[in-house]
Amino acid sequence: MSAPTQVLFDAPGPKARRNNVLISIASALLLAALVAYIVWKFYDAGQLEADKWTPFTYTIIQNVLLRGLLATLQVAAVATVLALIVGVVFALLRLSSRRYISIPATIVLEFFRGIPVLLLIFAVFYIGGRGVGPFWAVVIGLTLYNGMVIAEIIRAGVLSVPKGQKEAAMAIGLRPGQVMSIVLMPQALRVMMPTIVAQLVVLLKDSALGYLVTYRDLLAEVNNIGRDYQNLLPTFIIGAAIYILVNMLVAGFARYLERRLQRTRA
Repeated sequence: MSAPTQVLFDAPGPKARRNNVLISIASALLLAALVAYIVWKFYDAGQLEADKWTPFTYTIIQNVLLRGLLATLQVAAVATVLALIVGVVFALLRLSSRRYISIPATIVLEFFRGIPVLLLIFAVFYIGGRGVGPFWAVVIGLTLYNGMVIAEIIRAGVLSVPKGQKEAAMAIGLRPGQVMSIVLMPQALRVMMPTIVAQLVVLLKDSALGYLVTYRDLLAEVNNIGRDYQNLLPTFIIGAAIYILVNMLVAGFARYLERRLQRTRA
């Protein structure tokens, strides 16, 4: 049996493999040295002292962190609901067989999907003024961007369903709306659910950008605590741990939904 053909590159020989190992070792040592230097700089600045962690035992600090976390979850929850609604609407518009509907929807989708979410938040905040406020500036910015991304995810999920499913549903007399809601969407949901949840995790992390428009979320409270108590490193470690925990819970919920959908399909 002949050796498998390498389409993109040739298999490395003994010398190339040795060089790869040496480069990997050198890169690991360089990374370890960089991490050690950063830790030493924080130690030299007094950021690793035990008393820098003491403020987190204060009830007032714990309440501030909880308030910031609730603010982050609030803006993320509202933006998630609105982004899902916008995503479904624009996915259906793009899937329309009428070009005078699908083409304008595509233009709007590509416009908002191509703009950085931070720029959208700034635009809403400064154009809307006090009538909008930081909360809705963040919500609208996150909704416009993530809603368009979710629309593309939903559209791709619907298009992944075999065409025979749609043709069979039309053959038995179902209307286009019934075909979409009864036949196509339920099957597409199983395909696109992990990707949608991954995008919602991105939305949750992007909510931290609200700090730049004076929204008092978790990142803003973490920054204030670090500045007031001169313990930036411990504070940001605590903040990062909270963000990681929340994202792990969302990912766990996604795995639960995926297992439920697989059991339902079976």
